[in-house]
Amino acid sequence: MIGSGAREHALCLSLAADPSVTALMCAPGNAGTAAVAEQRGVDQLDGAAVAALAQEFDAGLVVIGPEAPLVAGVADAVRAVGIAVFGPSGAAAQLEGSKAFAKDVMAAAGVPTAAARVCTTTAEIEAALDEFGAPYVVKDDGLAAGKGVVVTDDRAEALAHAQACDRVVIEEFLDGPEVSLFCLTDGVAVLPLLAAQDFKRVGDDDAGPNTGGMGAYAPLPWLPAGFVEEIVATVAVPTVEEMARRGTPFAGLLYIGLAVTSRGPRVVEFNARFGDPETQVVLALLDTPLASVLHWSAVGGVPPVLHWRDASAVTVVRAAAGYPGTPRSGDVITGSDQHGVIHAGTRLRDDGAVVSSGGRVLSVTGTGPTLAAARDAAYALAATVDLPGGHQRSDIALRAVQGQIVI
Repeated sequence: MIGSGAREHALCLSLAADPSVTALMCAPGNAGTAAVAEQRGVDQLDGAAVAALAQEFDAGLVVIGPEAPLVAGVADAVRAVGIAVFGPSGAAAQLEGSKAFAKDVMAAAGVPTAAARVCTTTAEIEAALDEFGAPYVVKDDGLAAGKGVVVTDDRAEALAHAQACDRVVIEEFLDGPEVSLFCLTDGVAVLPLLAAQDFKRVGDDDAGPNTGGMGAYAPLPWLPAGFVEEIVATVAVPTVEEMARRGTPFAGLLYIGLAVTSRGPRVVEFNARFGDPETQVVLALLDTPLASVLHWSAVGGVPPVLHWRDASAVTVVRAAAGYPGTPRSGDVITGSDQHGVIHAGTRLRDDGAVVSSGGRVLSVTGTGPTLAAARDAAYALAATVDLPGGHQRSDIALRAVQGQIVI
């Protein structure tokens, strides 16, 4: 496993519980992954170093968690030494690495998405802002660690963000609730996971700036019957086929971010890896051993049949003081060794204490027979974890529990 965030800790926990997994390494990892996997330091962007580490470990499968190593082509370097990799090639990972590239693929594949303009000059930016109007949606074309998107009614804020980017994509605003759908693929077949919903804004009632995600829940009781099948048929399969047609087959995790608008579902974004915090709730409900599923995506063959728990899951992110600005680090965390607590921005101090080392420090996941029960479990667990100065949203999944989300 390559990575050090909550996504990687959640994946490590699922892999460690798989009877077919005989040994597990996470590089570089965090304080949570250290409890279930051997930890090794490595430059995640150095393909040769990652490949050498995989050879030394005699790995049967390398799972690349974050987007930056994927876009840098680390998967290509590992495949070149004959080791199976879960994650797309560098060329295919441009679906996340460049929003302009993703828009081009969507257009060629006939995928429904927001109208957009790719801008490189102030004149082009101003024209696009005027064309689409408020709320303004401004996206840095490249990777920005979850902070490259601004959605605002303030034209000056939108213009300033756009001008700070080398190349920017400006889109029409999409109304309606958002849905995250993970689709596994071997480059040919598509295997959808459960749909989830995450919460990007830092504050309750979607107030404040965007973050990398402050919580999530699954499944979505308000989705109409056949929704996932529709998205697979109209978005996932055409995209996978278009990538193959271009000679850059996409094998790995295609993350489809959607808005369920008054005109039907529209794609907001593609990612080339599991998303955080949705991974935490989706994996909490997966009964099928994970290693075999990821290995299928890496090598192909007959797609596995997925089995799911008849339950719901909710995860709540605990963030450091100062996040999403400059987060405070070094705070001692207590209660983080409990089942359901997923580590992200944590590290082990020399004296063995777990301390904060990032913006989104932990995510706390609860499950239950109903969404309301899972939500209660998540917040009850969160109350037992102490992060000095930390903050969290209090309304994750609340509107869904109250039946207030309507399509």
